[in-house]
Amino acid sequence: MEKINKARELEQYGIDAFVRDDERPDREFYLKPRFVQHVDSTALNTISHIIGTLIVEESPRILDLMASWDSHIPEKVRPGEVIGLGLNEEELRNNKILTDYVIHDLNEDPTLPFPDSHFDVVINSLSVDYMTRPIEVFKEVGRILVPGGLFLVIFSNRYFPPKAVKIWKEMSEEERILLVIDYFKKSGFFSEPEIFISRGKPRPRDDRYAHMDIPSDPVYAVNAERPGAKGGPRKRPRPVDPDLPDLPNMSRDELKNWVSHTKSCPYCGQRLSKWKVPLTPFTEWDTDFFYVCFNDLCPYFMRGWMAMLEQGNLGFSYRFRYNPVSGGIDPMPVPHPRAYRESIVEDE
Repeated sequence: MEKINKARELEQYGIDAFVRDDERPDREFYLKPRFVQHVDSTALNTISHIIGTLIVEESPRILDLMASWDSHIPEKVRPGEVIGLGLNEEELRNNKILTDYVIHDLNEDPTLPFPDSHFDVVINSLSVDYMTRPIEVFKEVGRILVPGGLFLVIFSNRYFPPKAVKIWKEMSEEERILLVIDYFKKSGFFSEPEIFISRGKPRPRDDRYAHMDIPSDPVYAVNAERPGAKGGPRKRPRPVDPDLPDLPNMSRDELKNWVSHTKSCPYCGQRLSKWKVPLTPFTEWDTDFFYVCFNDLCPYFMRGWMAMLEQGNLGFSYRFRYNPVSGGIDPMPVPHPRAYRESIVEDE
């Protein structure tokens, strides 16, 4: 019965959702060490920033899940222990922050070889796209975390195609965020997930692709806690992109002033699009144009789907909108990502 239930959990995504082009045992594929970074240095700095912001425990016990030779944990985090679970022993031996490591194939056996409620933090960086049994793995992470412990999943848009699961490769980048959120929810172990997105930054000048006008590799993070901590949930600060203003500390008037001068979205930093107000007999506006954020990966837009769903508005989100006449800032409801783009008259 247990095997049947596990199969049903995955089949809801499609019977072949978690197949891969290369179904050889992962131990064979990862037999040769790869001492390379899988994203550019700007993205790596963002990953370290996210980890350093969210880990607030003193001397935390950390598990680096599907680990390699770099755990991206910044120096300001002072862990009590860091265990790496991965497949290539040479890579793990060269990971200087690890206090110990375990060779274990999660796709072969998703059971984690650790006791209940042992770790304060579990990090999974740049490898969730390779999980063939994600719900089982997320349940195991919930089991080994202490109440109030953090599970942080970070990913980009780069991966080894032969080993990435089919559903991941067929999804858009924003759909992958929702997929990881779904893993958290279906595991039944976690509080409401939080998301963080960094996208569109300039590529590092010393990067081999810098001359091609390709932006820095995007970084997406989804995190949640195991409920039940004494005294309630921990107060973890939300990661704020270090390249954006510290907007949460600004008053609404200061925020309006910043938007009026920069014509940028305060949630993702992208320049707002000039948008012609459509003629309608039902509403009169004091302006012919709004400035709207049409970035589909803006955290404000991404959170909107869930916020609107909780209000019973299935299939709706909202975009950040600025009125240049009144100085007002507010959400603009949208029924789907392509909605209202025909009224963009100028991308600034």
